[in-house]
Amino acid sequence: MTVRRRSLPSGWYPSTAEGVRLRCEEWETGLSAAAGRYASVVVPHAGWAFSGRLAYRALRALPEGADTIVVVGGHLRPSDPVLAAPESGFETPFGRLEADTSLISALQSRFDLREDRVADNTVEVQLPLIHYLRPRARVVALRCPPAPSAEMLGRAVAEYAAAQGRTVCLVGSTDLTHYGPAYGFTHRGVGSDASRWVRVENDGPVVQAMVRLDAEQVLRLALERHAACSSGAAAAAIGFASQCGAERGDLIEYAQSLDVRPDESFVGYVAIGYRC
Repeated sequence: MTVRRRSLPSGWYPSTAEGVRLRCEEWETGLSAAAGRYASVVVPHAGWAFSGRLAYRALRALPEGADTIVVVGGHLRPSDPVLAAPESGFETPFGRLEADTSLISALQSRFDLREDRVADNTVEVQLPLIHYLRPRARVVALRCPPAPSAEMLGRAVAEYAAAQGRTVCLVGSTDLTHYGPAYGFTHRGVGSDASRWVRVENDGPVVQAMVRLDAEQVLRLALERHAACSSGAAAAAIGFASQCGAERGDLIEYAQSLDVRPDESFVGYVAIGYRC
């Protein structure tokens, strides 16, 4: 029985179960009941101090009785294959989170899945939240490229769930524009004008494409305008939602890292949910 160990330092998310609980209870304050609202979501993947609250708001709305939650990350090139974590479990502050190896086996019959041996934040940063919110669910950890295969992957997961009669959800872990000197992208200089340009002109269109379930447009904007990081994960969430019959996504919240820490360099974040 193999376990994927934590790779991110404590600055990304708390090291203890109590630390995770306290942060989640803080985020829960003032929120209305939401369980079961969404079968597929798009969430950001920065450190919790910056984007954890948005991810929490979306993940808390997944069904309480979910059998499996598929987390799709990215940080891949369009030419890369789909990657799957081969371990049978994942280490979180709450202990071992079990993997759904049967779903991975089913996907291997349709995709050229390669083993994912690289530590990557896009999936790991979501696991403690999932373990806290849905402790009985199993998890599948995938990373997919910003390519048409991403939407196909999401549809394949939905088809598997329907055929097996199981409650499966899909989480697409995607950040938006990385802007500023630190990222080599200063199209509109720095300051408040840059923040507005990113929010309205660069992030706005890709967010609306996600809401419209337009995976092709999401991938195009991400590649041509640097409007999303790990856009294949969002495309997978869209593919899953489309296959399940969703007609449109709900914009839960948009934010920027500037909301937490002013800086010349910043990142956009969004949380979107799809009702199926």
